[in-house]
Parts: sequence; C-alpha cells; structure tokens
Amino acid sequence: MQDLIARLPKAELHVHLEGCLDPALMFALARRNGISLRWSSPDELRAAYRFDNLQSFLDLYYEGCRVLVTEQDFHDLTLQYLRQAHGDGVVRAEMFLGPQGLIERGVAIGTIMRGVLGAMRAATAECGISAGLLISAQRHRSAADALALLDQVLPWAEQITGFGMGGAEAGNPPSKFAGFFRECRSLGFPVTIHAGEEGPAAYIREAIDLLQVDRIDHGVACMSDPALVRDLVARGIPLTVCPLSNVRLKVVPSLAAHPLRAMLDSGLNVSVHSDDPPYFDGTIAENYRQCEHGLGLSVEQIATLARNSFAAAFMPPDDKARGCGAVDAWCAQASDCADFGPSRLRTGPTSH
Repeated sequence: MQDLIARLPKAELHVHLEGCLDPALMFALARRNGISLRWSSPDELRAAYRFDNLQSFLDLYYEGCRVLVTEQDFHDLTLQYLRQAHGDGVVRAEMFLGPQGLIERGVAIGTIMRGVLGAMRAATAECGISAGLLISAQRHRSAADALALLDQVLPWAEQITGFGMGGAEAGNPPSKFAGFFRECRSLGFPVTIHAGEEGPAAYIREAIDLLQVDRIDHGVACMSDPALVRDLVARGIPLTVCPLSNVRLKVVPSLAAHPLRAMLDSGLNVSVHSDDPPYFDGTIAENYRQCEHGLGLSVEQIATLARNSFAAAFMPPDDKARGCGAVDAWCAQASDCADFGPSRLRTGPTSH
C-alpha cells in the first residue's frame, strides 16, 4: 500500500517552502551562515515539534527561517523539497513562499527569488516535475505591507504562478486584505487564501464573496455551515486540506475525528497536502497513507483526492486532464492490489 500511494500521481498545492526546512538542513545552513540555534542538535529540535496551536508553531517556524540567508540556501531548500515530492509521486507542485519576514531581516528579494526559481528549473530538468511559485503575504501584517510585497515581486511576474495568504487567522479576517486580492486579480493572477483553519466558517465566506479567491487553503471549518458547504460545491471552489497538520496543531483532536471523509461525501472538491512536512511528521504521501488507514478510504476515494488535486491546480486544462488520466491508470492498478481487496473497492465520490 505504501508503494502504491507513492506511485499515485498527485499535485501538491498546499506546501510552504520555509516549512520544508527539516532539522538536518536547518543545522547545515546555520553552520554555513555562522548562525547559532537554541537547540543543540537536530534531534533536540525535532523534539520541540510539539505545538499547542497555530501560533506556537509559527513562533518556531519564523525562528528557523533565520538560517535562510543566501541564494544557495533558497536553492538547496527548494531543490530538496522538489526531489522529495517527486519521490512521493507529485507531478505538479505549487509552493508557497512568504518573503516578508526574510526581507525584514535584510535578505534581498532578488536573492530569494533567484534561489527558488533556479531550483525549480533545475528540478524540472532533473526529474520532470512541474513547479509553480505562489507568493504568500502574511496576514498579521497590514494591507499596505501586502501591496508593497506585490510591488517587490512584480519584476518576476512571468515566473509567478499566483498569490496567497497565510499566518494566524485570529484577528485578521480576509476582508482586511480586499484591496490586495483585488489588485492581484486585476493583474491576472490566480489567488488563494488560508481560511477556516483556526478561523470560523465566516472567514471562508468572506474569502469567496469579498476576495473572490480561486481556492481555499484548509477550509475545514466550512463543515459547521451547511449553507456554505452547498455554496462551495455549487461554485466548485477547491479546498486544499492538510490532515496531519490539522492534528498536530489541534484543529482536530485526532485523525479519526478529521472531517475529510465527510467533506468528500458532501461533494466538496477537497484534496490532501502536507503544509509543512517536517514539522508535522508527514510528506504528502504520508498524509495519503495515514488518511487511507485512519479513515478507511477506498481506492476510489483516494483516487478522487488525487483527481481533485489536478482539477484545483493552477495549470492549463490539458495538463489537468493528463494528470487525471494518470490517476485513472493508477486506480485500475490499485484495484488489483491484495492490500485493498474487494471489500475496499467501494465507490467513492466523483471528482470535480
């Protein structure tokens, strides 16, 4: 089963590059750049990955970003993630990058962009993975800061796939950034936002009605509002869900309590992603594996998650169709696998 899921063609649409900084690489970059860390070893750092909520994670996350200084640092981080993703069956990776804190520390935007974009080109040449870059504004900052970020990255506009927003939701509703999202859309960029993770369903409603986003990242809070669920289904707005992240950050008490199956059953265009893999003990393939095991998903339900990931990707229709076709071929192979057996071949929800 583990091998089958690693071979499942999939798109990863909700992963943060800075959140791919595993302990070994963090310590290597700290040595390279002469930066002291408050942990004595990668193992001690890994033991600190016990979070009470989103903010406790973000505090450690931003501290780790201090080791990212040079163009080579950003190149190494990006290439390491894309190689790992390729090994997990990822055909298309759309990665969030949040430059604001890095720029604030004195790292030049050109240093960041050259490192990341160069690694994306290298990974495509090396293993054929398709990679897109999503510039993410931080919602604890001001709307003016978000617009300033947009101006800073526009020299690389042709190499940017879209714009997003992440960070602590509490006290930072989507409506705060209506002007930023309006400007991104006016420039022709797809847009997405983290909403309904720790925030209420009302934040998702603001995101789709006021910001007119193309995707919702997380969005699990929608299940508390049946009318919102019906609207999301009718409008075909995808939700990029990160189950292991939700468990580690106590959005849900356990994987068994996660609403993923209910979201599938409701007809939502929901897909599975890793968020910040080393911090939450799970790459995208591990998220699929644990959901398959912990939620008892069928072959068709797993395939639906993968088809939905391609349908939600910011890429041309022909590429989406090829991705879904590859999932269909995998599904036929998986249906013959003894690990599933006839009892696991339930008919799952159709993809969107």
